[in-house]
Amino acid sequence: MGVSGASGTPYAAAVLRALLEAGESVDLVVSRASRLTLLDETGISFRDAHWQDDLRAWLSRGADGKPGTFDVDLDGVRHWSAGDLAAGPSSGSYPVRGMLIVPASTACVAGVALGLSKDLLQRAASVTLKEGRKLVVAVRETPLNGQTLRHLVTLDDAGATVVPASPAFYAGATHIQDLVDFVAGRVLDAAGVEHRLYRRWKGELGGAARTT
Repeated sequence: MGVSGASGTPYAAAVLRALLEAGESVDLVVSRASRLTLLDETGISFRDAHWQDDLRAWLSRGADGKPGTFDVDLDGVRHWSAGDLAAGPSSGSYPVRGMLIVPASTACVAGVALGLSKDLLQRAASVTLKEGRKLVVAVRETPLNGQTLRHLVTLDDAGATVVPASPAFYAGATHIQDLVDFVAGRVLDAAGVEHRLYRRWKGELGGAARTT
């Protein structure tokens, strides 16, 4: 899982918590730009030397900013520095099922689409594509210009799944965490990971009203 510099760190936290709850092992890459976003959105500094403490503080925080909302177990997480181009995920022989980029900035989208591999996040994404593994890109930007749209089409043509960070309201959201969890759940759906983050559509109108 890669976290790039777009706004939307609660999306990344929700996806990572759900992956761990599902029993998945996660190789985590937090880009340098995303650390600035994390600091701005949560006040948490993400430091390589103290990544476990910083990650625990981040994942335990709710989307409303309240600390201590979630209990987290980091046993399934392996962290790799974004500048470590010799890390395991930089090689196609490293055993992984696929990759999620949540959130994906337009700069990250461009880098992956063009195959720049300027850091470990982009390199790991390029490796995922070349090995024919699942790549899910949760792009978080608005509006989208033509250049970014073309980059997204390039990723789609290469086999990636593009999941815009667009919350829906039919699941009966009553809290900001519900909206975040819907996007996180759609990312996990695209990756084939089971979860219970949102109420699924059952073909019955008015379901959202009955849950509020």
